[in-house]
Amino acid sequence: MNGAALVAGVSGIVGNNLARHLVQAGWSVDGLARRPPADIAGVRPVAADLTDPAGLASAVGQLRPSHVFITTWLRQPTEAENIRVNAAMVRNLLDALRPGGSVTHVGLVTGLKHYLGPFEAYGQGALPATPFREEQPRLDVENFYYAQEDEVFAAAERDGFGWSVHRPHTIIGYALGNAMNMGVTLATYATLCRETGQPFRYPGSAAQWNGLTDMTDARLLARHLAWAAATPAARNQAFNVVNGDVFRWSWMWVRIAEWFGLEPVPFDGTVRPLEAQMKGDAPLWADLAARHGLAEPDLGRLASAWHTDADLGRPIEVVTDMSKSRRFGFLDYQPTDDAFLDLFARLRATRIIP
Repeated sequence: MNGAALVAGVSGIVGNNLARHLVQAGWSVDGLARRPPADIAGVRPVAADLTDPAGLASAVGQLRPSHVFITTWLRQPTEAENIRVNAAMVRNLLDALRPGGSVTHVGLVTGLKHYLGPFEAYGQGALPATPFREEQPRLDVENFYYAQEDEVFAAAERDGFGWSVHRPHTIIGYALGNAMNMGVTLATYATLCRETGQPFRYPGSAAQWNGLTDMTDARLLARHLAWAAATPAARNQAFNVVNGDVFRWSWMWVRIAEWFGLEPVPFDGTVRPLEAQMKGDAPLWADLAARHGLAEPDLGRLASAWHTDADLGRPIEVVTDMSKSRRFGFLDYQPTDDAFLDLFARLRATRIIP
């Protein structure tokens, strides 16, 4: 199946990979962002701010997408502000498209904070048992993911389109200037360790080092979004989306170190957040970029240490159930170590890392 897609958040990890996948599958694709990339062949850039209803209506007023994919959010200082701003972004987009009457499906990407809670209460309090399953009820806390869902549900009931909600775990994928980008963050950290001789130390908790976890390749998530849009059984359903394997960071850290030619320091149980470790590294990266002719000298556009710390510092094991998607026919699988190594190779090929 193909159609006319509008990808909101096309500059991010999810949107970038989704737009490329849809183009390759024969879709007509418009890519919306405040600063949409112009280097995705076949994607028409649409510059718009989802927080500006009037400007947004003007930007998308002539578009007639059959499918809308919402893959973006804006981080705010409090969860109350996250709810206000991010719910409004979803509402503004769907309101702007309503006059055209063309939308038949909306796919919304959220994540495992649906089960773990927002950043203000991340991994705290009474959490549902793992593996996380879609039928588990919402936590009794305010959460902007819930607010985004509610905006989609209300618009779908009013306008008659179908929807799907996609809940990935930590996403591995190619994108720059993204707020939640563990793969690129670890690549910059490993590169700095190799260049400076500083030890390659695991920054997170013992629970993550020793416990089982999983992740989501952005390319697999793109296929999942397209699959749900084309599968009648997936209409009006929420899905977890992970690669299909599980691992322990005690194993993955060694795999990453080997790729960069590093000797990992044995983990001693001490949490050493990357945000603190990399606090003064921006000048080092700028110098490294100049010496190696790298494409991006600004470490702040590459590394999101705060988010990597949130994931690797969790005090609980996190495993996600994919049975619902499997039962409905989505059988794709992606080894997570290959996802990391594929990303590192692409970062090297595009001169993001030396």
